[in-house]
Amino acid sequence: MTRRWSPQEIAAPVGQYSHLASAPPGAELLFISGQIGALPDGRMAGPDAEAQSRQIYENLGALLAVAGSGPRHLLRLFTMVAGAEHLTGVRAGRADTFARWFPDGDWPAHSLIVVSALASPEILVEVEAVAVVPGG
Repeated sequence: MTRRWSPQEIAAPVGQYSHLASAPPGAELLFISGQIGALPDGRMAGPDAEAQSRQIYENLGALLAVAGSGPRHLLRLFTMVAGAEHLTGVRAGRADTFARWFPDGDWPAHSLIVVSALASPEILVEVEAVAVVPGG
């Protein structure tokens, strides 16, 4: 079973994440490359960070399912945002997904950084993930 927690020995998380996440012994780990807000046909889901973030989490959900995993098995997310002005959109875009995926607030470890740019100018957000494949 994937375990996620935030010990009381340090300050509580300042956002929707846990300080620690661990995989069960012998578990198969799944490393998901950085996902962008691209639709299945390759077009961007929208020109803004909110639309792109929503699509990123749709893409992550699809990749987890294909690999035989799911959101409850996520250990870590790593979000890169091209400019601090897009943080509000990123948070809005993930809000519905996080409410569905983690209704009890049992969030994976998560780091977020602001960068000057990503692979191309239209990409505003990119998210990498690490998950456990159950029974792996």
